[in-house]
Amino acid sequence: MKPISIKDSWIGLDESGKGDYFGPLVVAGVQVDTELSARLTAWGVKDSKRLSDKRILDLEPMIRQACPHSIVAIGPERYNELYAKIQNLNKLLAWAHARTLENLLSERASPRAIADQFGDERFIKNALLEKGRQIALEQRPQAEEDPAVAAASILARAEFLKRLKRLSEEHQMDLPKGASDRVREAAVRLVRETSAEALKKVAKWHFKTTQQVLEASRPR
Repeated sequence: MKPISIKDSWIGLDESGKGDYFGPLVVAGVQVDTELSARLTAWGVKDSKRLSDKRILDLEPMIRQACPHSIVAIGPERYNELYAKIQNLNKLLAWAHARTLENLLSERASPRAIADQFGDERFIKNALLEKGRQIALEQRPQAEEDPAVAAASILARAEFLKRLKRLSEEHQMDLPKGASDRVREAAVRLVRETSAEALKKVAKWHFKTTQQVLEASRPR
């Protein structure tokens, strides 16, 4: 990892798994300077939603090696515990963004950070700790257009994909991405073959999908 210019640097933050019923919520932070930003663009780094899973997994080690970064992954069980306490997805997201930023700033300084805007912009600022409060935090729509944020989206999605694969292997069944009919069918099968409690270990319980799955799983 080549040393970067701290004065000329900024941090990009993004998350993955927010809309996926199965799997964790992951937030990543990536620090770049002007030179690194140009290199990421040359590699084809862009919003992970515009890339295939294969391309995401190909780019991930390149970004990890080139850029200072931090990743906070909240597995389904922990996610469900936190949501039960916080009762607000945007506040939970803000907490994870703040932890990611604080972890990265504990290793190296940076004057500013950029994150996608979700909910009240005070959510992240209120969740920041000492180091995070000392930098300029910009929250804006479509922040993934910035190379640092795009790189963070790739690291977050790659971590999500790897953890979802491990959950699928542990439960010996395919746990699909998203929140589609296929996802509901997999969840119903899991409940019927195991229990509703098992669902809490792999899924985000507060999704409306849960009630649909539990109703469909009841004996007829």
